[in-house]
Amino acid sequence: MPTAAVPSHTQLAEIFQSVYGAHPRVFQAPGRVNLIGEHVDYNDGYVLPMALEFQTMVAAAGNGVDQIRIRSDKFEQSVTLSLSDLDRPRRDWSDYIVGVAAMLARGGVELRGTDLWVTSDVPIGAGLSSSAAVEVASAFAFLAVAGASMERMDIARLCQKAENEFVGIRSGLMDQFTACFGIEDHALLLDCRSLYYTPIPLPRDSVIVVCDTRVKHKLASSEYNLRREDCETAAAYFGIPALRDLSLERLEKESPYLPDRVYRRARHVVTEIQRVQEAGDALRRADPAVFGKLMYQSHESLRMDYEVSTRELDIMVDIARSLPGIHGARMTGGGFGGATVNLVAAAHADAFQSDIRRLYHQETGIAPDVYRCRAAPGASEVNGQ
Repeated sequence: MPTAAVPSHTQLAEIFQSVYGAHPRVFQAPGRVNLIGEHVDYNDGYVLPMALEFQTMVAAAGNGVDQIRIRSDKFEQSVTLSLSDLDRPRRDWSDYIVGVAAMLARGGVELRGTDLWVTSDVPIGAGLSSSAAVEVASAFAFLAVAGASMERMDIARLCQKAENEFVGIRSGLMDQFTACFGIEDHALLLDCRSLYYTPIPLPRDSVIVVCDTRVKHKLASSEYNLRREDCETAAAYFGIPALRDLSLERLEKESPYLPDRVYRRARHVVTEIQRVQEAGDALRRADPAVFGKLMYQSHESLRMDYEVSTRELDIMVDIARSLPGIHGARMTGGGFGGATVNLVAAAHADAFQSDIRRLYHQETGIAPDVYRCRAAPGASEVNGQ
């Protein structure tokens, strides 16, 4: 079941013209799904995301006054604020955009008054990084109106900073990086310490299917931050910069001296980093069976050690495991609701999508959203579609 499609470039320009009386430039940034490597980006580990065809589009034009004015077809309330009043979060959806403007201003970009219209078909709350998509698309828009430029890696870092410091979610760089650097038909094996990445072609005889449980938990942001604190506690105990530097052997040897919760958080991170490296190797040699086995191991670690899964996510994975053509399934994203990612043999994909919708609804009473996904390019200016 697809989400509502975003307007075409022409339609979006017409909407913008009718609302603001000006002709805009239009920018897009994709959502992402992480194939494997959860909660390791802020531990300097390895991740394996891909950008999605779902995208956020931001139309923007200068307005000649010292104000930022934001509207969206996804939210009823509009936002207007002065360029001199960017440092105060509103605690609503606009913080992802205003935070980017604030970080640009702090970084020395001379912002100009800007009107923005925001639309998106990235599912919200499904763990597909709708927040990074709007951050990155907005950054491109603000820079264009200001007549400024910035390297993509710097844009990704700035948008991460906006989410960390302005919104208050201490996420890693993976989401913003993927929104900037996505490559069509490829996953990105990213070293979150060096920021070196390797594009890896996705298998031609398999497809990625994302299944949104339609369950979202309000405590996700605070619980996310608590888990990051546990990881920092473990790293401090071992005297290392990040858990990427910890071996499983050393962790197990010292486990009696760690609080059980901190030990289990660290065990997930250490083993997940190893799984990502093995998964990258499996993709390179086109071995979906091994890749799928690693996906199941990842989900179990997230369920037991990191404790970010939910009943509904577990049900979705268990159903997927029972269906023909499945190579592997796991929860994806920060957890506490959201979606699973599934690697499915292409010949079984249609039946898989139909069956998992039906069986999940039977088990939970919830109608899930199920998407067959392709890897898409990163952020860009949209011209004349």
